[in-house]
Amino acid sequence: MVETRDSLFRALADPTRRALFERLCEHGEQTVGALTADAGVSQPAVSKHLAILRQAGLVIDRQQGRQAHYSARPAALAPLADWTGRMTRFWQARFDDLDDLLGRMDQ
Repeated sequence: MVETRDSLFRALADPTRRALFERLCEHGEQTVGALTADAGVSQPAVSKHLAILRQAGLVIDRQQGRQAHYSARPAALAPLADWTGRMTRFWQARFDDLDDLLGRMDQ
């Protein structure tokens, strides 16, 4: 689980990869050529970024003729959502404890 979460964090740490993933989430399946057109980097760079996203489980690809079509897998973000939820609860409890302490100090 930690390994999966770490690979997701590494994959999404790069702004170009995040942008590619977001674009696939928002606009659905796209070819490498279509993704390259708006990526601001070369086609080989887009392909490398997509390979990292694929290894992390964030995208899937399918071949149709000579073109690769990529789709986002938003459900793959579940380990990150779980982790952020746990961290939110952890820090909220700490802030609540601090608020209680400060309230007692004011009395």
